[in-house]
Amino acid sequence: MTARNLTTFDRWLIAAQRGLDVALNPRPPHQRPTPDATGDTGDAPLSDLDRAHAAGLMRVNHAGEVAAQALYHGQASVATDPALRQQLLVAADEEQDHLAWCAQRLGELGSRPSRLGPFWYVGSYAIGVTAGLISDRVSLGFVSETERQVEEHLHGHLDRLPAGDQRSRAIVEQMKQDEAEHGQAARDAGGIELPRPVRWMMRGVARVMTTLAYWV
Repeated sequence: MTARNLTTFDRWLIAAQRGLDVALNPRPPHQRPTPDATGDTGDAPLSDLDRAHAAGLMRVNHAGEVAAQALYHGQASVATDPALRQQLLVAADEEQDHLAWCAQRLGELGSRPSRLGPFWYVGSYAIGVTAGLISDRVSLGFVSETERQVEEHLHGHLDRLPAGDQRSRAIVEQMKQDEAEHGQAARDAGGIELPRPVRWMMRGVARVMTTLAYWV
């Protein structure tokens, strides 16, 4: 019995199901254990204000991981080079770990992910497809610039997280390290530097997303 070739409609249905899983699953699976710098001592007690602030930051990070999954899946869906497609899917698997860690931490903080998850996924998937259709080198350049900006964003969160929240800090530290590796891999594979107006536009879109995700 031979496998049926997937139609374009089939692929869109698969993409839609994946998007729902990424955006709405309250307990996404992960392969690597959740980073934890507290050992047996646990976090220092957080005030209600610090807990709410940490939750807002981790909700932003969760929304970013929903968007990252969508970007990688969108780019992989139109990549012409099989090796590049595989590289994008491997990176997406690591982003899945980030998504699960953030979801878990939000639960520990008594909070929830952004209610706009499906919106983040659909919009980012469309951006990923658009970048991928231009060329593989542009797609890689988009990965490189995205990860550079995410790395900066996570560095800022390390400064803003409450001092006693070592568990969130350990998660963000590992995410930051992984994002740097993804960006470097994209540059090593031939990603081009995007024009300055495109980089500015990406920063503007990210600022809107992070502001909304903190509260909604």
